[in-house]
Amino acid sequence: MTAEENIKKLNIKLPNAPEPVGSYVATKISGKFLFISGQISIDEQGKLIKGKIGKDLNIEDGYEAARRCALNIISQAKKACNDDLSSIKSCIKLTGYVNSTDNFTDQPKIINGASDIISLIFGDNGKHTRAAVSVNSLPLGVVVEVDAIFEVN
Repeated sequence: MTAEENIKKLNIKLPNAPEPVGSYVATKISGKFLFISGQISIDEQGKLIKGKIGKDLNIEDGYEAARRCALNIISQAKKACNDDLSSIKSCIKLTGYVNSTDNFTDQPKIINGASDIISLIFGDNGKHTRAAVSVNSLPLGVVVEVDAIFEVN
């Protein structure tokens, strides 16, 4: 199945691709690579998902926040590829940042939320390398930020 077919089958509504909140671009194509700037955790109503894992939020909350970041990544990719997700050849890498307490060590379980949805939508082409990193704060107080690199046709 194509990415678009998977989105439809999974009954996923992609959010609008958010505009950058700083002095950078949301996406950049260089050669055959599409780089997507960090996408922060925003819920279905457009509200920031804020807090710190291990203090304000649990693993399940973080997983959902990372999933929402990945949906923004897919929206950015679609926009960068002129609304044609078939231009995506594969996901190369995700880097996930988790706003968590000092003693929290399950960052990979949080970023699985992003990895799982990328793999569900893109199938084998969604398999990627990854880093899951703990940080003591993120922009606007959000709980998760994820950036991505895709290979395009």
